[in-house]
Amino acid sequence: MIPTPATPVIDTHVILRDGDRVLLSRRGGTYGYGRWHAPSGKLDAGEPLTVGAARELMEETGVVVDPRRLRLVHVVHHRQDAGAERIGLFFLATTWVGEPVNREPEKCLDLRWWSVHELPEDIIEYPEAGLLGYLRGGDPLTEHGWP
Repeated sequence: MIPTPATPVIDTHVILRDGDRVLLSRRGGTYGYGRWHAPSGKLDAGEPLTVGAARELMEETGVVVDPRRLRLVHVVHHRQDAGAERIGLFFLATTWVGEPVNREPEKCLDLRWWSVHELPEDIIEYPEAGLLGYLRGGDPLTEHGWP
């Protein structure tokens, strides 16, 4: 039997960092309702990774970042369930234009800056793996949700 090639969803996450603070958003949609995560979204077909990450950040927060200034800091290979997997690319942004605002109130309950030393306890596990992977340093890859 020939194995079936993986077809993971590609997600981009942006860790917007201002000194010792990171911006997190509180989910308002069905996935992870009420829990925190970094601004993120799915990569569009034909879109470069950094362009997709910058687009998602702008759509969700109004913050504009030059895609060339994004730095890849962590990768998470996430097994959502037996039939679905995702590859999350976590980019760091330390320079941007604009102040974060909630541009998607139907999907986001709140935007808030958090100290990297006092993150909320209720971060969704998948984005938490990428955020903590970046903050702790070391191995740039986390495999999350696999048996």
